Amino acid sequence: MPTPLKPTESTLRPWYWIPTLYFTEGLPYFAIVVLSTFMYKSFGLSNSEIAFYTAWFYLPWVIKPLWSPFVDIYRTKRFWVISMQLLLGAGLAGIALTLPLENYLLYSLVIFWLLAFSSATHDIAADGFYMQVLDKGQQAFFVGIRSTFYRIAMITGQGLIVILAGKLENIYDVKTAWQITMALLACILVGVSIYHAFVLPKENKQPRQISSESPFTSYLLVFKGFFQKQHVVVFIAFILLYRLGEAQLGKVASLFMLDDRSAGGLGLSTEAVGFIYGTVGVSALVIGGILGGILVSRHGLKAWIWWMALAINLPDLAYIYLAYVQPENSIVIHILVAIEQFGYGFGFTAFMMYLIYIAEGSFKTAHYAIATGFMAMGMMIPGMFSGWIQEQLGYPHFFIWVMIATIPSFYVISRLPLDKDFAKSRVNTKARQD
Repeated sequence: MPTPLKPTESTLRPWYWIPTLYFTEGLPYFAIVVLSTFMYKSFGLSNSEIAFYTAWFYLPWVIKPLWSPFVDIYRTKRFWVISMQLLLGAGLAGIALTLPLENYLLYSLVIFWLLAFSSATHDIAADGFYMQVLDKGQQAFFVGIRSTFYRIAMITGQGLIVILAGKLENIYDVKTAWQITMALLACILVGVSIYHAFVLPKENKQPRQISSESPFTSYLLVFKGFFQKQHVVVFIAFILLYRLGEAQLGKVASLFMLDDRSAGGLGLSTEAVGFIYGTVGVSALVIGGILGGILVSRHGLKAWIWWMALAINLPDLAYIYLAYVQPENSIVIHILVAIEQFGYGFGFTAFMMYLIYIAEGSFKTAHYAIATGFMAMGMMIPGMFSGWIQEQLGYPHFFIWVMIATIPSFYVISRLPLDKDFAKSRVNTKARQD
């Protein structure tokens, strides 16, 4: 009879830190690339300006593999997680201080961009920490939880925080309202970093040690290992194309809801848009994410990847309906947003789990960072031009274009290599064997 594994802090208490870790991974990200969109819209910038400027914030996530080996090699993931959260809190406080200045746009763009580097570094450490302290069965089970709380951070960033900013705009001037909002976010980041200093388990493995005389050689080994993976071209194509439609939709959807009806939008207030995404949307998202994680854990990713691809793409049809009909009934809008958010929560589970599959092998943390760098590129480039495309086509034709852009993802999935039992929980596998 095999000797049972001795329970460790990381196996007994993952619920204490996985939700907050991935909420904290998502919150600064969405504050930088999404919440900034609402802020600049309130300040009167055009759709094309907003999409172009904020898409550039993705750049640090694209190039983060250049410094990800440092996170994989030096110090511990726990150290990087806590220190980056403190730095992010300080940076958001800096944004709050720049908004009253005459050149606020330049200063805020620069600080947002620097914050993006800190957030990208935090992502590397957090994802590496997740893979290091949990076994594959736990990773599969919690992938739905982590994706759900990551998306809850998105809903918080473009939902609940937007509601707060909208209410503050009714009390103060626009810039003061957003100053208070950014200061609140800074306090949240600092508070969570203190919490994590107490609850994050210490890694069992020491950071990988390399000769200080050959860091460049170690970099080359990391990148060479990734690009020599079998099927690497298909892997990269999947990462870039799985969310091609969503990359464009995500930049424009909130602007569509905020724009006047005469401009083709829905004419909703800042508070109303925040309420839609922060209530019905988050509920549907949680259900979709948790369901996706449970099903993948029980049956493996291969059994569900096609259904998840359909779930993340087909609900985008809702925006075509909204653009043509421009319904005034808020219930209809809530229902359609709920369907789209459920589909995204369900389908995004497959995407995140396949990134783990791609990263298998040596230098897991660094290879996962390279994969997420390509993921950011897949969001940055389409998003950068989405505002301009929308202004050229109008909202109805733009959303039709978004649906056309989902087609390549299905072809790539048909070419994906994937082990039948990958991500299947050990408990379920053993039950089948018994």
